[in-house]
Amino acid sequence: MEKKLGIYSLVASIVTSIIIVLFFYILADGKVSTNPEIYKPIDMYAGMAYTFVLSMIVSASIWPGIIEKKMKE
Repeated sequence: MEKKLGIYSLVASIVTSIIIVLFFYILADGKVSTNPEIYKPIDMYAGMAYTFVLSMIVSASIWPGIIEKKMKE
């Protein structure tokens, strides 16, 4: 059960982070396309990497507790 908890937590964290990064990309792309002289695409890509790392840290600390509670039921 412990091994499955780790895999489920990892998958949930990655999926959550990808969803957050896609949301960031959509919003950032709107900013880059409206103000190309201020914002560059590299700013958007760097922000996506930063958002992915931060969301992985947060979701990796939240999902194991949620999944463990669901598996006990």
